[in-house]
Amino acid sequence: MSEVRENKMGVKPMLPLLLGMSLPAMFSMMIQALYNVVDSIFVARYHQDALQAISLAFPMQMVMISFGIGTAIGVNSLIARRLGAKNFAEANNAATTGLVLAVFNWIIFLILGLTVSRPFIALFTANETVIEYGGQYLTIVLCVSFGLMISAMCEKILQATGNMIFPMLTQLLGAVVNIIFDPLLIFGVGFFPRLGVMGAAIATVFGQICSMTFVLIILFTKKHDVKISFKGFRLQKMTLENIYTVGLPAIIMQSIGSVMVSGINLIISLADIAAEYAAAYINAFGIYFKLQSFIFMPVFGLNQGVSPIIGYNFGARNRKRMYSAFNMGLIIAVMIMAAGTLLFQLAPGWLLSLFEAGDAADTAANSLLVQVGEPVLRTISLSFILAACGIMFSTLFQAVGKGFYSMIMSICRQLVVLLPVAFALSKVNMVVMWYAFPIAELFCLILAVCLFINLRRKVLNNM
Repeated sequence: MSEVRENKMGVKPMLPLLLGMSLPAMFSMMIQALYNVVDSIFVARYHQDALQAISLAFPMQMVMISFGIGTAIGVNSLIARRLGAKNFAEANNAATTGLVLAVFNWIIFLILGLTVSRPFIALFTANETVIEYGGQYLTIVLCVSFGLMISAMCEKILQATGNMIFPMLTQLLGAVVNIIFDPLLIFGVGFFPRLGVMGAAIATVFGQICSMTFVLIILFTKKHDVKISFKGFRLQKMTLENIYTVGLPAIIMQSIGSVMVSGINLIISLADIAAEYAAAYINAFGIYFKLQSFIFMPVFGLNQGVSPIIGYNFGARNRKRMYSAFNMGLIIAVMIMAAGTLLFQLAPGWLLSLFEAGDAADTAANSLLVQVGEPVLRTISLSFILAACGIMFSTLFQAVGKGFYSMIMSICRQLVVLLPVAFALSKVNMVVMWYAFPIAELFCLILAVCLFINLRRKVLNNM
């Protein structure tokens, strides 16, 4: 009898349901954003070359995260749809398969961490100090990524059942551990050694391992709507196909962000500007990505609540509730992004000053960072509200099993439009180059509306 009870995603009033499922995820994502920013602030205080190193390492780190989160999104979508259809056996199999895939992903990045870390950084700079720092950081975060892979998968499994509290606590634990150990290991506080960039990397993976340990205990000791068992388990072709129908586009979509960041860094490196300006622009763009997480992470947390609701009601063929979740999510996302736009427009100098180097010798570099960084933050933030709409459409597509649509949006935004436009505008000057971001988001939103109209006509109207 317990297996056929009604899930709250199918019956609870929508606004309380949406807030109840989204707020814990939004809070945990804000903690993650805080960790990202604090991590970079500590590294910048250590040395400006260290900040440039982790900025250049960030795209490869994004690829790693893309594999972990993208695969987990595919598992999350499949579990939510199977629970909505009351197919509990397939939901259980999807959850077990997800943990196996998380281990496979870690093995891939263990190999990459041992082989490509230093050569990757050397693609963008000839500064040996930056190459050394970046190589150290990437090797550690890639080779010890099993904590990230497994904890991300477990969080998505729990979220697919409507449980948002334990995923929040999981991310909170990892972020707090990371923030505590960052200054201890970077600067060598007390009996801790002064490890610099290596210390930042060790703090990162240690936090991930703590998260993994906590969420595995929860997953295997608490009662949930899905049960994981490896007894007699075998990978099933159909389950893998269903996972990667959504998961592969999500991996590609998020990995494209890595290509975009690397592309922007390359455009800056090739621009006809002095080396100190190129370094300042790379740092400013890296800082933007850390700061924008404070704005985007709550929206991604919102999506973690919206996605399983849409997927569950799509599986249950309840079109009214599915649209209600999407519409409410869209309104909240736009409000968050509007607040973020105001912050970036009114206080870019203060935001950039948080990342100034602590050494008095870096005074000129600090001043240059603020000078070039203010227009960067102000211009890119013009794209925030457009991005909110695009993100919500992408969430809808993934939740109903049309992850390919989300992938098309991401490819067009970041490769087909953004990079070519940025390259063309960089030939005018580096200030106008950043208008490529709002231009790309506008194009992507128009495309998303067209894809939604097609999906509604062919699939949603027939529910």
